[in-house]
Amino acid sequence: MPTVNELLDKVKTELSNLLSGEVFLLRDLFKGYEWNRISRSDRLLLGTLFLNYIKTDDIGVVPIEKTSSGQQRYKKGESE
Repeated sequence: MPTVNELLDKVKTELSNLLSGEVFLLRDLFKGYEWNRISRSDRLLLGTLFLNYIKTDDIGVVPIEKTSSGQQRYKKGESE
């Protein structure tokens, strides 16, 4: 099982596949079975690390509203 930091690196790589203006959840950047294999605690930690990453590095991704189930939605901007 990959570490949370390895998962964050995967997410950073997958961001390049998104189009400008695209709205996504963190889980969208993984294949369904990959996401389901990550423990709940690691998914929560990954979400926190990703949010901190996009706030500290200007990569053109902004957090928007949360879903009804509490998952953070993001939008890829024009800068990347």
